[in-house]
Amino acid sequence: MEDLEQTPQEVKLIVTEEMRSYIYEISKWARFLSIIGFILAAFLIIGSFGIGAALTANPAMVAQLGPLAGAGAIGVTIVYLLLALMYFYPSLLLFRFSNKGKQGVLYGDQESLNDAMMNMKSLFKFWGIFTIAIMICYFLFMLLFAASMVKA
Repeated sequence: MEDLEQTPQEVKLIVTEEMRSYIYEISKWARFLSIIGFILAAFLIIGSFGIGAALTANPAMVAQLGPLAGAGAIGVTIVYLLLALMYFYPSLLLFRFSNKGKQGVLYGDQESLNDAMMNMKSLFKFWGIFTIAIMICYFLFMLLFAASMVKA
């Protein structure tokens, strides 16, 4: 009976030197990938305004957009800006992970390592939610395609 009434022991994890080297190397790759993501987001932002201006200047290009033609230049600009945001936010989380992870490993700063893991958790949560949303869209597109095939 005494064993059931014991207070739970605090679990302490130990970060070994091998784990620290892994986190340090992951931080370097995360920094590289985040910078590439920032560059791609910047290109998408610049492209969004460029393609919007090109569509406004040349209405013949709008006809080549197919289903996006109804949205016009402003719609295409908004789509590109949303794509840029989809690149920027995960890149920002990776960059934060990189900085905090490197600081935590190099200086033995537990709070920085905690912040790094929080950013990594947020990154995976973002991609999980995004993946679920894409899967739902695929399912809806398949339903619409099937419905259009039945009507034909």
